[in-house]
Amino acid sequence: MQNSAVTASLPSTASRTDYPILGAISFSHLLNDMIQSLILAIYPLLKSGFQLSFAQVGLITLTYQVTASLLQPLVGFVTDRKPMPYSLTVGMGSSLCGLLLLATAPNFQVLLVAAALVGTGSSVFHPESSRVARLASGGQHGLAQSLFQVGGNTGSSLGPLLAAWIIVPHGRGSIAWFSLAALLAMVVLLQVGRWYRLHHVSRSQAIRHVPGEALSRGKVVVCLAVLGLLIFSKYFYLASISSYFTFYLMHTFGLSVQAAQLHLFVFLFAVAVGSLIGGPVGDRIGRKWVIWVSILGVAPFTLALPHANLFWTGVLSVLIGLILSSAFSAILVYAQELIPGRVGMVSGLFFGLAFGMAGIGAAVLGRVADAHGIGYVYSLCAYLPLIGVLAVFLPDLEHRRLG
Repeated sequence: MQNSAVTASLPSTASRTDYPILGAISFSHLLNDMIQSLILAIYPLLKSGFQLSFAQVGLITLTYQVTASLLQPLVGFVTDRKPMPYSLTVGMGSSLCGLLLLATAPNFQVLLVAAALVGTGSSVFHPESSRVARLASGGQHGLAQSLFQVGGNTGSSLGPLLAAWIIVPHGRGSIAWFSLAALLAMVVLLQVGRWYRLHHVSRSQAIRHVPGEALSRGKVVVCLAVLGLLIFSKYFYLASISSYFTFYLMHTFGLSVQAAQLHLFVFLFAVAVGSLIGGPVGDRIGRKWVIWVSILGVAPFTLALPHANLFWTGVLSVLIGLILSSAFSAILVYAQELIPGRVGMVSGLFFGLAFGMAGIGAAVLGRVADAHGIGYVYSLCAYLPLIGVLAVFLPDLEHRRLG
């Protein structure tokens, strides 16, 4: 009788959306991604200070992204089997060490170690915090992932702004002050870890399986391959902006470092706003349609960007950020529903794939920029969103469940 009573209470427990926890994990995501974005934002400072080539700049991003991307699926796989509520705090500690090393690095090799430490922290944070967001969603999975994502994207947008205001005027050593943000995140994540430890069993049992007709293994593999190609398209293009947009603006329009970083902030802020849209809209109209529109729909603007003047470059970058960023929450929840019960592994796989594509993109595009010029990078990347047409091969999971 007692067991049946507990089981009966599970759906009502899981049906409540826990907004304080979603707020806490989103705020932690803001701090985490703000720390990460500082690496990208100070690239002009590092390039001049260490006399780096574009290829070496890309290698810093590759080191950070590959460290994160290779470890994330492994972290997710392990924590699906054995949840580790306080691993979030430990991971943030790795990012803190990376920040301090970045502020004091004497050479390029130590910069790579610092980037790897920040990447390691990210590899722990993303799959586990995505799981927490899903557990706290109360069934509104798209909304929860969008709230989680908007924190990260807002943090990413703050990096260039803070770099322009603090790091550029006061030098690379001022990066050490941002370790206070990592400490604050560790405190918040300690409280999230306590909630996670108390709730993960009941809530994961209540929402683990999605009712409806299961797809065949072959169809799931095809869907995952399509989603992977869409991630490639999205994050290769985003790498061209996040890593090289400041250089493009400085080279093409003669802007100062600080003015170019402000433009990068505006783009990344648009990404943050757009990320809030995709999840809730996907909950209402279906995630397939959000994925389709957000990838393929941005193509006219990316194709126009290399030919625009400074004013229209700013306008187009905002439109690109708004539309393209709505995809990831929808892609992640769609993938979680393809393989129910493997939230950590799927989250780690897709966050890792996103980070890996961004890192590889930064390295490849750095070499392209060295060989052909920074303007050629944007002419080449303009065609990437056309890959979004592949979304036609994704089944409508919401329709299948209702049917």
